[in-house]
Amino acid sequence: MRNKVFWSILAPYITEFIAFKRSLGYKYEEEERMLSNFDKFILEQNHTSIGLSKQITDKWAERRNNESELTRYGRMVYLCQFSEYLRNRGIKSYIPQLPKYPDCTFIPYIYSYDEIAAIFKACDNLRLKKRDMSSPLFVMPCLLRMLYATGIRIGEALFIKNKDVNINEKCLTLRETKNKKDRLVPFTDSLASVCMDYLKQRNKLPIIGIDNEDSPFFVSLNGAVCNRDTVYQWFRKVLDQAGIPFTGNRHGPRVHDVRHSFACHSFVKLSDEGMDLYCSWPYLSTYLGHQSLESTEQYVRLTAQLYPELLKNADRLYLNILPDITDNKK
Repeated sequence: MRNKVFWSILAPYITEFIAFKRSLGYKYEEEERMLSNFDKFILEQNHTSIGLSKQITDKWAERRNNESELTRYGRMVYLCQFSEYLRNRGIKSYIPQLPKYPDCTFIPYIYSYDEIAAIFKACDNLRLKKRDMSSPLFVMPCLLRMLYATGIRIGEALFIKNKDVNINEKCLTLRETKNKKDRLVPFTDSLASVCMDYLKQRNKLPIIGIDNEDSPFFVSLNGAVCNRDTVYQWFRKVLDQAGIPFTGNRHGPRVHDVRHSFACHSFVKLSDEGMDLYCSWPYLSTYLGHQSLESTEQYVRLTAQLYPELLKNADRLYLNILPDITDNKK
């Protein structure tokens, strides 16, 4: 993992704060990304004081266009923690009051099969309008197909190294995942073929060590790790070209909804192959890397809502195995 570089007057303190959090065992990747945005914000505001003022924190707290309340809440949590760290260092700094935690009413967007096909086609047709060697456009066709074919998280995919993709055995190794555990993720022949085509083109880039086992699997044209924010920006372009409206305000569709769609479509496929919805629950939970079955429950409910006929099939199965009370008349 490559540490971000900070440039504002707060740069050394942000760097120290992140190092302190990681020394406690926190991965602190999403938080580092948010603090990087705050560092840029401090530069833009020409803020010259080490401590944070109420004025600067209120400005940071302002809600942005198409920003969910949950994202805004997260931004403020990280800022409060950092300001408290400054105070513990003996620096006078204002700690803002957190906004009310938003009600959890989020419903994931489930892409249809036609929409997934349109997304893949749009990825294949992406073109750069100007030279940009840091663009992740090169990886988008393979990246989006991997997200849908395996259901892994975008952060997990961008963290994959060459040694973690075993095309011969058709298996990914995910390290230091969200739940702090490594896990193996099998994949299909079709994804193996996509990965081989991607590597064939990627390895033509004139970059020393691009195929080293510890080098990142997904890289921009300059060989650097793909930036998650830039991937999000290109995904918005993919949605536009695929004719899928982006509504924002936590309604998406988002990159992470590809994972949700994988789960629901997997339940449907398992049902088509004769496995009951609830019997397949533990298998998919393990594959997704969930720590408990409850974490997978939302996908069961979503699939049941989108495909009610699956539950009808399950009802018929249960009725066939339950005892008939009429048999007790004898």
